[in-house]
Amino acid sequence: MTREATGAAQRDADANAADAAAERLRRWRLVLGGEQADGTGHALAGRDAAMDTALTALYGKQDRGGKGSAGGGRERAAGLGGSVPSVARWLGDIRTYFPSSVVQVMQRDAIDRLGLAALLLEPEMLEAVEPDVHLVGTLLSLHQAMPETTRQTARAVVRKVTEDLEQRLASRTRATLTGALDRSARTGRPRHRDIDWNRTIVANLKHYLPEHRTVVPERLVGYGRAARSVRKEVVLCVDQSGSMAASVVYASVFGAVLASMRSLSTRLVVFDTSVVDLTDQLDDPVDVVFGTRLGGGTDINRALAYCQSRITRAAETVVVLISDLYEGGIREEMLKRVAAMKASGVQFVTLLALSDEGTPAYDHEHAAALAALGVPAFACTPDRFPEVMAAALEKRPVPLPHPS
Repeated sequence: MTREATGAAQRDADANAADAAAERLRRWRLVLGGEQADGTGHALAGRDAAMDTALTALYGKQDRGGKGSAGGGRERAAGLGGSVPSVARWLGDIRTYFPSSVVQVMQRDAIDRLGLAALLLEPEMLEAVEPDVHLVGTLLSLHQAMPETTRQTARAVVRKVTEDLEQRLASRTRATLTGALDRSARTGRPRHRDIDWNRTIVANLKHYLPEHRTVVPERLVGYGRAARSVRKEVVLCVDQSGSMAASVVYASVFGAVLASMRSLSTRLVVFDTSVVDLTDQLDDPVDVVFGTRLGGGTDINRALAYCQSRITRAAETVVVLISDLYEGGIREEMLKRVAAMKASGVQFVTLLALSDEGTPAYDHEHAAALAALGVPAFACTPDRFPEVMAAALEKRPVPLPHPS
């Protein structure tokens, strides 16, 4: 290599190293916020400066006047102010500069840090936000205070979220549960007219006789007449206390999906200290969502008493309790009721949450008492829910999440 080529290669390497160092400084400057102590000395311009302004409005130091102060007495504006237009502009900015997943996190932080929830009662504000499950939960908590002018916009937001969830979850749920229902109804001693010849041939391929070009069916597979006519019953019993907002939304979507399956009879019950049966609204998840009322106390025993009274064929019924188990009712009666349902043949499942957020705070004593009855309580992500339901329908052990 000539001296000139070596020098050019070194200059390129130095330039690349300088670019990498500048990029690291840029990223740290955006993370640290530009306070005098951030140590980067890096100035932002153009798009980076606009991103920094949006971040500062949310994460800058706050005082009661809505201003932030940096070291050395230099004040730095922070906060979105109280007007709908300024917040709407900010929401538009973050959707321009950040991906959807980051926008949703920033919206949740704005609701917690800056009192954005009150402004969601304005239609123009709802039109500016990025819809997600957490936003729907916030709207549910505001539903009673929501003016009529906002309700239709709120329903449109909720409909977009529920339709997106249903599109993502419905196909896999139906396929998984259809397979489970087929397996649960299958019998090894079918009548001749009830033999499933396709499955019987597959099950006996190892008994193929080449010289006769035939399969000897040592094991028959088919359906008994009674099994073919019996519909499984599913009861979703959902805690609507304030901490269960995401679970309520997902349960509404899954309830609608299950109700669309002819081989299942699905009931959806929501509760706090009172009990509401939303089964007749399962054709529209939006109606179900707005039929709930987040907040209030919790009476699990009363809710289970209602569900128990609606069970007609215990051996063909799955009850799914979705609750953090903070019982405000009669604990001993609740546990006796669960034990009685299990003894009658009901498959009973307890989910501490039905969401992507991991295991919430929950009553460990009640969870341990249920586990002693053979009803383990665990948090379930929406993607795992079909597998949990399939196991319950087949009357096999429910797959528990792997410890992290």
